[in-house]
Amino acid sequence: MRLAMIGLGRMGGNMSERLLKGGHEVVVFDRKPPTVQQYVSLRAVGTTSLSDVPAKLKAPRIVWIMVPAGKPVDETIATLLPGLSKGDVIIDGGNSNFHDTMRRAAELQAKGIHLVDSGTSGGIWGLANGYCLMIGASPEAFKLCEPIFKTLAPPDGYAHMGPPGAGHYVKMVHNGIEYGMLQAYAEGYEILHASKNFKLDLHKIAAVWNQGSVVRSWLNELAERAFEKDIDLSDLRGYVEDSGEGRWTVQEAIDLDVPAPVITLSLLTRLRSRQADSFSAKVIAALRNEFGGHAVKKS
Repeated sequence: MRLAMIGLGRMGGNMSERLLKGGHEVVVFDRKPPTVQQYVSLRAVGTTSLSDVPAKLKAPRIVWIMVPAGKPVDETIATLLPGLSKGDVIIDGGNSNFHDTMRRAAELQAKGIHLVDSGTSGGIWGLANGYCLMIGASPEAFKLCEPIFKTLAPPDGYAHMGPPGAGHYVKMVHNGIEYGMLQAYAEGYEILHASKNFKLDLHKIAAVWNQGSVVRSWLNELAERAFEKDIDLSDLRGYVEDSGEGRWTVQEAIDLDVPAPVITLSLLTRLRSRQADSFSAKVIAALRNEFGGHAVKKS
C-alpha cells in the first residue's frame, strides 16, 4: 500500500522503516529536512511541505499522523484537509485525548473523511518486535487500513476496539496501568537498594525474576538491562515526566466513580519527582516542630 507518515520522531521514524521493510510505499514528512532525507535513503518518498503530502498519494489516500497530542494534531489535519477528498483516511497514531478524537472524527465525517485512532505501544523496540495497536475506526476504514496494521504489529498484535475514539480510550487506560506497574517496580527496587542488612545486586535480582517469576515482564527485562549498565543508576536524575494519559485515566476514573488508588498515587508520585524540595514537606516539618518540638533540618 501507499501511505504517508507525518512526524518522524522516535516512533514515526521506526514505523516508517518497518512499513518500508514490509513492502509498503511511504511518503514521509517532518519539520526537519535532514530527517526526511534519512528515510528517503531507505526508499521513502520525501516531501518538504505538509500541504503537498496529499498530492503524492492516490485516492483513497491514507495519512498517518505521529505528532504531539492537542493543537499540533488539529493544525496538521487543517493543513492536510484542502488536499483530501471523500473516502480518504487520517490515522492518528499518537496519544490524543479520546474526547478530542471523537470531536475530530465527527468533524471529518461531515466532510466524508475517515478518522482512525490507533493507540500505539512498543516504544523504540517496535521496529524489530512490532507495535501493539489498539484501533478505533469505522468497519470500512479499518478494513481499508488493515494491511498497514498487519505490517506494523506482531502476530495478533492489533485489534479493532470500536468506533473512532475507542482506540485512544483503550491506550489511555493501558498507559494508566503502566504508571502503576512502573511505580511498583520502582518502590520494590528502592527497598532492595536501601537494605541495611544485605548488599544486594539489583541486576542479579532482576535477571532471576525474569526466569519464571510471577513478577517477570518486559518492564522487568528493561530493568535488568538498566541495572547491567549502572547498578546504582548514578547518571540519572529522579525526574519523571508524564505525557497526559495517566492524568486522563485518573480523570476518567473519577468521572465513572471507579476507585483507582494505585494509578492515581503513581501519577502524584511523578509530580513529586519534579520538586527539588517539596514545599508541602517543609510545611509538615514546620508543623511537627511547632506542636511537638520535633527536630527540623535547615536548608
